[in-house]
Amino acid sequence: MSIDINFNNNNFYLNKLKLPSRYFHFYNSKNEEENYIKLLTIGEGIFPKDKIKSSFNLINSSCIFTTESATKIYPSKKEYGVNSISINLNNSNCEFINDELILYKKSKLMSFLKINMEMNSTLFYVDILSSGRSFENFDFTSMLVRNRFYIDSKLEYYENYNISAKSFKNYIKRHNSKQSEKQNIYAKIYIKIDNNDKILNILEQNKFTTFTYTHSKKMLIGVINKRNMCKLKKNIKKIWDFYRIQLNKKPFNLGKG
Repeated sequence: MSIDINFNNNNFYLNKLKLPSRYFHFYNSKNEEENYIKLLTIGEGIFPKDKIKSSFNLINSSCIFTTESATKIYPSKKEYGVNSISINLNNSNCEFINDELILYKKSKLMSFLKINMEMNSTLFYVDILSSGRSFENFDFTSMLVRNRFYIDSKLEYYENYNISAKSFKNYIKRHNSKQSEKQNIYAKIYIKIDNNDKILNILEQNKFTTFTYTHSKKMLIGVINKRNMCKLKKNIKKIWDFYRIQLNKKPFNLGKG
């Protein structure tokens, strides 16, 4: 299951599509030459032994990506489901808004993200982690995550962890108050923009105080959390709007309920 898409000067090229991977592509030249891709396979869920590979290459282009719906990770006794995303940006802008990840009880996931950017490219990337289904509370078996962000071929930020449900719950208890322990939906946001100082100041003025720089100050990373998914996504939308304003772009409606 794989998909490989290129944009060159905002022109769309499908290099590879292996079912059941599917997508919708929308483009409106009147709307600031905005490309919009909805990815369907990831949104439908990942089963044990599934290996989903997605590759996106942008040259002198801008595109918004999102999943069609929440990504469900189904239970597994042994095998992992694997989701791998590769993004290359050359003088381009990428805005990637993932819907929530729902790790079912006893599920196992490997997630790999690799983003290569030139310094003149911009990025807004969001991951959301829920506690599972309504009757679950981070009851997955294992989640292995490896995220790498390169700028001008140099590693700017790297995440690599393999975490169990028990260790994740203990982490929440250690770092949160009793009140915030109930806020069991988390979003991690990665930002690269021309003026990181300015957008960081805007975020802090609007009480989004959990953002910080990466080591070389070429990116911003932050985590926000809420108990209510609707409220969390409203906050994500506010931060995304701040980002788009810095690019002289209007707010964008993903067309979801």
